[in-house]
Amino acid sequence: MLTVTTVNVNGLRAAAKKGFVEWLAATDADVLCLQEVRAEPGQLPEHVREPGGWHVVHAPAAAKGRAGVSLYTRREPERVRIGFGSSEFDGSGRYVEADLPGVTVASLYLPSGEVGTERQEEKIRFMGEFLAYLKELRERAAADGREVLVCGDWNIAHRQADLKNWRGNTRNSGFLPEERDWLSRVLDPAEGGYVDVVRALHPEAEGPYSWWSYRGRAFDNDSGWRIDYQMATPHLAARAVKGLVERAATHTERWSDHAPVTVVYDR
Repeated sequence: MLTVTTVNVNGLRAAAKKGFVEWLAATDADVLCLQEVRAEPGQLPEHVREPGGWHVVHAPAAAKGRAGVSLYTRREPERVRIGFGSSEFDGSGRYVEADLPGVTVASLYLPSGEVGTERQEEKIRFMGEFLAYLKELRERAAADGREVLVCGDWNIAHRQADLKNWRGNTRNSGFLPEERDWLSRVLDPAEGGYVDVVRALHPEAEGPYSWWSYRGRAFDNDSGWRIDYQMATPHLAARAVKGLVERAATHTERWSDHAPVTVVYDR
């Protein structure tokens, strides 16, 4: 079995003080993909930066206190790559990948965007470059007899079933028609060629949501968004036997505004 978890920690130093360390000690995951770490490695306590039993690669953003992705793996990676060959985005702390036996696993933090601002233009540029890389990665892996798994905060809800209040968000970044169409291209067998693993396991479910605003009673009312995905090449996706969101029991027990998304694959 291969168990993979992805979670946006919303600041790893803060999460470590609120329960992440205890969660990490208890998890059965073989691979952990973190996003929005928002810290340089030297700013993290040693037991978070390099916990016992894990091999860790951190990819912080050049802009201090922003973005940042990390990969924690039980096995030492055969190869690590930070960024995807983009002159604009490779220093932004948004992508890291590692080769493990038979599979390349990546942690992605796609820009969140904001309609009518440069942040949305940045998101669109990222999406354009990244889709091209996803296709290249899949083709390269196939030639090497490898599978690919890209996990992370994609900051797009693909379908109406992926957010509670979809009617109120049709003009907001994260649920714009052009963003959803782009994600459809990622999943199109004739283009990106990836599979949304959790949706494939739960085709008719509302959600399961992985992010809830801290405002109001969004968490208590399960008024959330499903924006944290595990996107796999088809043969790996077909071997997924269980996928779940590790939702905290109560609002006060949360250590991030996102919850871990975990999938178990039969290798």
